[in-house]
Amino acid sequence: MQLDNITVLDFETSGLDPSRDRVIEMCAIRCDKGEIVGRFNTLIQFDGPLAPKITEITGITSPMLEGGMDEETAFRILNRMIGSNLIVAHNAAFDLSFLHYTLMRLAGRSFSNHFIDTLTISRLYHTYPHTLQDMCRTYGIQLDQGHRADYDVLATWELLKQFNAAYDLDSMVNRLGYVQKYGPPKWVPPYAQVEGIRLKYA
Repeated sequence: MQLDNITVLDFETSGLDPSRDRVIEMCAIRCDKGEIVGRFNTLIQFDGPLAPKITEITGITSPMLEGGMDEETAFRILNRMIGSNLIVAHNAAFDLSFLHYTLMRLAGRSFSNHFIDTLTISRLYHTYPHTLQDMCRTYGIQLDQGHRADYDVLATWELLKQFNAAYDLDSMVNRLGYVQKYGPPKWVPPYAQVEGIRLKYA
């Protein structure tokens, strides 16, 4: 695949329910001709205290969000970063569901971009586990601080380049593979090719 017209994105959120919880940090990079040509990263204001578990996972605290960007402005900028590009994310079902619900709430519309999920590729071709940290270790990619959007986005971009050298990424466009014992995600884009994957163990 020619790595042109790509936006890699990652969200950190206040919880796991995209219909109720909120994005509290986002990062997106625009990539063209195999190079990063643009980057946007911001914390987002959040009404109310963060759950202690979220702070434990991300290191993001409620006081940090007080100086964040307002949600509507952040997603306007993100929309420009995405444009008509192919969206790439690790565990895209999660990030795309938050993108969908937030856009519906703010603008009354969703998105129609094609996407690639690096987690699906990981599950298809590698043994368990498949977290971004695990896959970075497998490929020797530096990931200084997981569960912060800017680090995760850059690591996902590096992982995508490794996958592009090894696999046919054109065949992975719009594919979402879920773990069979947990069932499919609650929301996916209507054009997604959803498939159950039986995990491989070493």
